[in-house]
Amino acid sequence: MLKVKDTLRATVNLTFDGRVIKNYHGSNAPERFANEVLVLRHLEARGCGFVPRLLEADPVQHRIITTNCGSRVEHIDAERLAELFAELEAFGVRHDDRDARNVTYRQSDGRFCLIDFELATILPDSGKTLPP
Repeated sequence: MLKVKDTLRATVNLTFDGRVIKNYHGSNAPERFANEVLVLRHLEARGCGFVPRLLEADPVQHRIITTNCGSRVEHIDAERLAELFAELEAFGVRHDDRDARNVTYRQSDGRFCLIDFELATILPDSGKTLPP
């Protein structure tokens, strides 16, 4: 396993078979875990293809396992960053941590993706209209 993030709020490891394991710790770990699970399930139900897919969620250990959405980007211009987060809102989610560190690039299809939804918000009435 490769440790890709180790902060006061979470530790993220990448397995050699391509899964991402995120362990929440620190303040509000149970709430942040529950929110990310809720948001990822919401996005999957709406067919959002540029976010990780939730594979497992362990509420006792505050750990999720997701698919890998590629490698983090080193540079992305502000206009493209704004477009990505606006595209996410079309699926009924506001990211609430709109930083380039939450953007990855998936080489398999040349797609920028978004990660890290523990602070995200599901928008009101987001179930009523789905993107085409």
